[in-house]
Amino acid sequence: MDHPPNTPSFSPVLLTDLYALTMLQAYFDEGMSDEAVFSLFVRRLPARRNLLLACGLDDVLTYLETLRFDQPALAYLDSLGRFSTRFLQHLERFRFTGRVDAVPEGTPVFANEPILEVAAPIAEAQFIEAFVMNQIHLQTVLASKALRIIMAAAGRQVVDFGLRRMHGTDAGMKAARAFTIAGVHATSNVAAGQAYGVRIAGTMAHSYIQAHDNEYEAFRAFARLYPDTVLLVDTYDTLAGIGKVIELAKELGRDFRVTAVRLDSGDLLDLSNRARRLLDEAGLHTVGIFVSSSLDEGAIAALVAAGAPVDGFGVGAEMGISPDAPSLDIVYKLVEYSGRGRVKLSPGKAILPGRKQIFRVERDGLAEYDVVARHDETPCGRALLQPVMKDGARLPDGKKTLADARARRTMELDRLPAPLRSIQPASYRVEVSASLAADLEALRQQHEGIQNSEFRIR
Repeated sequence: MDHPPNTPSFSPVLLTDLYALTMLQAYFDEGMSDEAVFSLFVRRLPARRNLLLACGLDDVLTYLETLRFDQPALAYLDSLGRFSTRFLQHLERFRFTGRVDAVPEGTPVFANEPILEVAAPIAEAQFIEAFVMNQIHLQTVLASKALRIIMAAAGRQVVDFGLRRMHGTDAGMKAARAFTIAGVHATSNVAAGQAYGVRIAGTMAHSYIQAHDNEYEAFRAFARLYPDTVLLVDTYDTLAGIGKVIELAKELGRDFRVTAVRLDSGDLLDLSNRARRLLDEAGLHTVGIFVSSSLDEGAIAALVAAGAPVDGFGVGAEMGISPDAPSLDIVYKLVEYSGRGRVKLSPGKAILPGRKQIFRVERDGLAEYDVVARHDETPCGRALLQPVMKDGARLPDGKKTLADARARRTMELDRLPAPLRSIQPASYRVEVSASLAADLEALRQQHEGIQNSEFRIR
């Protein structure tokens, strides 16, 4: 992406924390280059989340495939006076050559389950921490929030209106992608339509109505230019606006093709019922009702439960920034180095050692519980972690499309218990296999300050 004039430029490889580079030089000077395994997972679910929807893997794999230190990056690092010439020369040849196992995008995951695991020479696996966490975190937060919106809408259309209030343009782009995986039907973000091939949709702003001397003339002009449009009717008086739409239908006759009216303020339940009645009395049964106005899953669920005659929802900041759970307790931790499991025993922050696998135990096609196990254990259920990259190149399971991820979400949700597919609180059992628990205990006994296990053992 070209930078606009007067916008500071940077090398993408430097989207990392300083300590990643200082540790890299330390590993280099000490000759530490054995394989390390890092695991990325969420320690605990936010209070209002039954599950998380894994998202962001495709951007991670693209980053790993193209990871390079360009000359501007090397020149900047040299200017800091922190890094040796030998180390900077080493960075010129730095590439990601490792392996990645990950759950496919669109897969529901739970606390302490690896979303991905990286196995690579320790410098490579360590360096990528910030970018990997950033992409998985943002997109998983937003996909998980959007999924709740979709659940609340109960089959009605949901359109992403959030770009203008999101935390930066990159977030707006990645959000549109994550929302698509979660099941959102369209986005108002035109750039996302170009970049990802997702459906774009929109209505009109109040300013268009205000710019005309007459609301009716604004409706007429817009409907002539865009016959299959949605007219925003609440700029002055919602029911009077509905009346003008009815007048326009009479004037245009067979040429009237307005698909819906949009309500953006007031008591949406009362107004949608009254609007529906007026439209039906005028014979405009095919004109739908689309609502917006600071909607979240609670407001949407309440409208649906009350039987509001609403055909679709425009959702902005409540989905775009996930204000009720804007961040996850996500971590990227070393779990193995040089063939030996590694642990962290800090209270509340313990980790499971070694490469792992998640088994989803199902009966009659419905999930009962998950088991986090060693990667080489005999399967006790359906394995979720899949090899997506080897020797720094994507494998077939790392080449899934956006449509694949969206289909995965549908398939995986259908295999979860019904309570989890609701915005009402529900829990799901995740266990740790006996073998993995034994590995943890053996390592625990090697360290002082032994703490009680934080994991449920199978």
